[in-house]
Amino acid sequence: MSAHAYRLRDGAALLAALVTPFLVALALVPFRTDLSATSAALIMVVAVVAVAALGTRAAGALGALGAAAWFDFFLTRPYQQFTINERADVETAVLLLVVGLIVSQLAVRARRLGATVVTDAARLSCLGATARLVESGASPETVVGHVRRELVGLLGLRGCRFEYGRLTGRLPRLEHDGSVWLRGAGVITEYADWPVGETELRVVGGGHYYGRFLLDARPGPLPAEQARQVAVALAAQAGAALDTAGLSHQG
Repeated sequence: MSAHAYRLRDGAALLAALVTPFLVALALVPFRTDLSATSAALIMVVAVVAVAALGTRAAGALGALGAAAWFDFFLTRPYQQFTINERADVETAVLLLVVGLIVSQLAVRARRLGATVVTDAARLSCLGATARLVESGASPETVVGHVRRELVGLLGLRGCRFEYGRLTGRLPRLEHDGSVWLRGAGVITEYADWPVGETELRVVGGGHYYGRFLLDARPGPLPAEQARQVAVALAAQAGAALDTAGLSHQG
């Protein structure tokens, strides 16, 4: 997902955090004389969880605050005032706020853990598919083309090409540990964002250098470290395919 898409999603989550508790509390107004304060508070907590499950921690916290405020305004006496006369209602409102904050943060964490599991599974699938291609005896060109396409999706690149042969020029390099460095002329630079221009990912098989993937990245921060490490592993699989094919190497 792009940074712009993330901003849109987070903005929508904050808007939902503002609107959803208000609408839920308003919908309960016709039933407030028959509905116990505890039951109303539980319904408001459900609204908070719904917001948190789709948004950020900030959205979850905002939803919890809104739920407590609108519970006070619409569902406790005196109605349509931010005032509570009954001690039991005060305790319920405070519990609603506390429980809403806790549950909303747990919901956000669970969603993020779920997203991490899905992402990790996709990365493992990517490595597995490439390994099966190598084991099937596919041509080096087929494996290299497959890895090139996987790198574009994995790292969110604009493009990627493979260059056989000896090194030319001095480019930033995606290293084996997933970091990105530029080394030369006594100056060593480590990058937190993608460098301007291409970044090389060397392909080595059987101790021999066969070429490099040249990564054309969009401006912005480097992808997650795990994604970069998977990219390095993909390059190693391409190197294994080239070495198994017995192609002439470059040192």
